[in-house]
Amino acid sequence: MRPTAPLILLAAAVVAAGTLTACGGGSGSDGDTVKVAFIKDTNAKVTVRDDYIHLVARQFEKDNPGKKVRLIPIQASENDYYAKIQQMMRSPRTAPDLVYEDTFLVNSDIKAGLLRPLDGYLDGWDDWRQFQPAAKAAARGQDGRTYGVPDGTDTRGLWFNKKIFKRAGLPADWRPRNWAEVLDAARTVKREVPGVIPLNVFTGKGAGEAAVMQGFEMLLYGTGEHQLYDPASKKWVTGTKGFKDSLAFIDTVYKEGLGPEVSDALSPNIQTNVAAELLPEEKLAIDLDGSWLAQQWQKTGGNPWPEWSTTLGQAPFPTQHGAPPGKVSLAGGWTWSVPQKSQQPELAWKLIKTFQSRANALEWCVRGAQIAVRKDVAADPRYLKSVPGIGFFTGLVEISRYRPALPAYPKVAAAIGEAMEAVTADDSSPEKAAEDYDQALRSIVDDRTVAKP
Repeated sequence: MRPTAPLILLAAAVVAAGTLTACGGGSGSDGDTVKVAFIKDTNAKVTVRDDYIHLVARQFEKDNPGKKVRLIPIQASENDYYAKIQQMMRSPRTAPDLVYEDTFLVNSDIKAGLLRPLDGYLDGWDDWRQFQPAAKAAARGQDGRTYGVPDGTDTRGLWFNKKIFKRAGLPADWRPRNWAEVLDAARTVKREVPGVIPLNVFTGKGAGEAAVMQGFEMLLYGTGEHQLYDPASKKWVTGTKGFKDSLAFIDTVYKEGLGPEVSDALSPNIQTNVAAELLPEEKLAIDLDGSWLAQQWQKTGGNPWPEWSTTLGQAPFPTQHGAPPGKVSLAGGWTWSVPQKSQQPELAWKLIKTFQSRANALEWCVRGAQIAVRKDVAADPRYLKSVPGIGFFTGLVEISRYRPALPAYPKVAAAIGEAMEAVTADDSSPEKAAEDYDQALRSIVDDRTVAKP
């Protein structure tokens, strides 16, 4: 059935310096229209999120005669997307009414005055009780108020090609117990299967938070407690051996030629290349990556690869020396948030409830290979059977760690990306890159909030 009001699609290009997509007369120009900004995959063939958002928008228009949804897909790398929406949210003329927000940016955007609290709405929404406490916390500000409704979470681990492993003489049930065994497997692939990239660990500035979270922090959080931030003392940590060892792991991967070519590794397109080309074309043996990868290989994912479920295996990423619990995972996710300068917050909230109804939340988790944050969705048979491997990645939730939910974190993460890039490009040693990070940290946060080594 056609929607009762036209669904408007407003194309948004990759962000360029100082450039904003025209937004008509601004959010306040039409009281019957709600504007929705969200990230579009840099691989135009991947339309999983776009298709789902279109589905919900049409449902919303049908259920609310006379109301319109204007979609603003922003096709950009994650870093460029973050810059774009922050720029848009600063002005009532360009601010969307609803924005797809990475949880690691929530507190910095709160501090910048870009988001509005949703507690007044949440208090009267029965469905909020279905959300896992950790998911709720991811959208909570330091002021104790909630600034978004999460649509899923994610975990991270090792994806490996069992066919390549067989050719290399490695086991199909591979479970590395420490970093040394990960590197040994990569070296074996390099020796026994020439022409295949042994190991991908995201690194540098181009991949943005993917490099920091999927790469560096997966290493760092396996070296000991509170290696990045100590919540007890409320201080950022510097000068640790774990930080240097994590950079040394990156250094080893690229210095020994175990990873992609450096120019490819540092490209903003590396995530797209890994998912759309390197893994499906069986050019990559091991990938340290997220639970969501399979969304791209389903029929609706843009890069259909029916054999992925039998070709790829999954393994937990180990702690540095195998210390308990023996494996590491980082959890993240995105929320639907309402900008402070939205002119249609009531409509925006109504649309959030449509996005996060039980039925639509289930639909997104199935389509997007998301880890469910609603308890009723997590128990649904359709979810449990949706994607091969969903049980493995859901099982990592209980040991998953979270990034520091602090306003300074995005800048701290950028400094980590700089350190990774310096090591990857062989412009600096791990020790020197760690020293440079320590200096950068002191320029980002108050020196009183930095723990001395």
